[in-house]
Amino acid sequence: MAGLLYAADGHKNVQLDPPALGCAAMPANLYLIVDGDRGMILDPGGNHSYGQALRDTQAHLGQGQLSSIFLSHQDPDVVAAINGWLLATQATAYISQLWMRFVPHFGLDALLLDRLSPIPDSGMALALGCRQLLFLPAHFLHSPGNFQVYDPTSRILFSGDLGASIGAPWEKVDDFDAHIPYMVGFHQRYLASNRTLRRWVAMVRELDIEVIAPQHGALLIGRPLVERFLDWCLQLPCGVDLLDDVYRVPK
Repeated sequence: MAGLLYAADGHKNVQLDPPALGCAAMPANLYLIVDGDRGMILDPGGNHSYGQALRDTQAHLGQGQLSSIFLSHQDPDVVAAINGWLLATQATAYISQLWMRFVPHFGLDALLLDRLSPIPDSGMALALGCRQLLFLPAHFLHSPGNFQVYDPTSRILFSGDLGASIGAPWEKVDDFDAHIPYMVGFHQRYLASNRTLRRWVAMVRELDIEVIAPQHGALLIGRPLVERFLDWCLQLPCGVDLLDDVYRVPK
């Protein structure tokens, strides 16, 4: 489904072509938001995807400039190639304040440290061109320092690992019930608890969301599917809710 997700009045959301990855790597979606002559890439990923993703980003920007890089959390499929992105562009990279001292372990050059900017726990607004984006707190979904991007112009929520599906044979969801088996195992193992999900649902229901675009798997497009997903999250036990049989001394 790579291509334009939204385009109007100089503002666009692009899903980049799937990067070529090693056979063992988790497939990941790459997104670019452009307003006027400024762009922001979200969770640009690892070294396998770096070259193609950079070329595709430059092609979409033309004479414009990549001004921002959003890192939803600290995982390698999000951050591993950050040194290359900062060397090749003049962008500022934004990540939770919790992970500022961990990103250099991915080989970040000391001269680039001043272009790594912390996101406070409460989130923040960021100007991109003439528009504003919101970095929403999504802590423990799954990382303890985790954020999502909401674009009020396109009404797309870039949800990171929340909403991820593994192995689904479609690029956008048409039948939510048929899609659940591709989401449930990932969510129950990687997310912290149903309490965090309920707090998150209460927050995002204050927003006008038309699309949920996760980092992995199929997109949820249209308000009915968005609402089905939010209702599903409200009742989903996950993480510590399911650990009673795990904390046992191995035999």
